[in-house]
Amino acid sequence: MPTPVAAIDIRRDLVGLLPKLRRFAVTLTGDLADADELVQNVCQRGIAKFHLWNGTGKLESWLYTMARHQWIDEARRHRLRPAKGNALEQGEPASGVHSNPVEAGEAHRLVTSLPEGLASVFLLVDVEGHNYKQAADILGIPLSAVMSRLSSARLHLAAQGHSRSPRRF
Repeated sequence: MPTPVAAIDIRRDLVGLLPKLRRFAVTLTGDLADADELVQNVCQRGIAKFHLWNGTGKLESWLYTMARHQWIDEARRHRLRPAKGNALEQGEPASGVHSNPVEAGEAHRLVTSLPEGLASVFLLVDVEGHNYKQAADILGIPLSAVMSRLSSARLHLAAQGHSRSPRRF
């Protein structure tokens, strides 16, 4: 039976990781409401299953992996039953992503507009500072896929930034 101190530590650490976890969830879901629901589920599972964390690596990496697995499970459930279509699944830009004025900046719109699979890699490596190996472990993909997706994301963002830049040389 875990000690109460461990439960207090995980709860305290979760509070500090909420902004990062939410950003990651948005890259998975493409929708703020779905991301918030995913973060809530991950926090609940993280607290309930904290005794299973082996203590190696970063806690946030463990939570990111848990979020990815939770999102995959949810996506499978939604495919099995008809439901309202997710804009990302239909290839449309997510309209609900821009509803929060705090996050409505141009950079946020550019990152969330990245094609599926690229935003999460870009967020983990270039925003959150994980190395390629950590990102590969979190996302459950080969290291070469991280490098390829990150390159594609950077090229996509560079092209978008260039086409929107008011300065032309």
